[in-house]
Amino acid sequence: MNFLPEAIEEYAVQHSQNEPTLLKELNRETWQKVLNPRMLSGAFQGRILSMISKLIQPTTILEIGTYTGYSALCLAEGLRENGVLYTIDKNEELETLQNKYFHKSEIGHKIKPLIGNALDIIPTLDTTYDLVFIDADKFNYVNYFNLIMERMNKGGVILSDNVLWSGKVLEAPTMNDIDTKSLITYNKLLNEDDRLETVLLPIRDGLTISRVK
Repeated sequence: MNFLPEAIEEYAVQHSQNEPTLLKELNRETWQKVLNPRMLSGAFQGRILSMISKLIQPTTILEIGTYTGYSALCLAEGLRENGVLYTIDKNEELETLQNKYFHKSEIGHKIKPLIGNALDIIPTLDTTYDLVFIDADKFNYVNYFNLIMERMNKGGVILSDNVLWSGKVLEAPTMNDIDTKSLITYNKLLNEDDRLETVLLPIRDGLTISRVK
């Protein structure tokens, strides 16, 4: 769900950096071959992720939720020369498509895809992070946050996607709507944690930027 008027969003896209050719190809192939292609970050948000990463110039990035690899390629654009991006996804069926585009990219060698449950994998990674992008199962956002927070470098940034959840966070969730309940709790947690500075942007389905003090 987009929260900006369509004409305003289109104007913003037209006056932002163009989507790189490789990402256009990945975007198109995702829409042609993969279920739920709306999960793709897309051109506008992809350029936002790229810009944030380039401003931070991280050495280490962690992405939770790879999907077809579009956002990983965007985030990797800002990595330092010796930087690395770890990206985790539990869907092994997407691994071939991810690797196809990682291998085609000039920066793909900096991306380390990991298949499995992020809650199990993150504790095994012996590193700290300058930038983290959380975009996986919503009911585990709080659990992901609790795992990564102690591994964040000072001044590091946590990006959280889909935090407006099609506007459902404004409504009283139904008893079985675990995702909405979890996101409401998560958004409150980010805003109230005194270790962070947080701003929630109404971009696409909501993107939160949290900086570690």
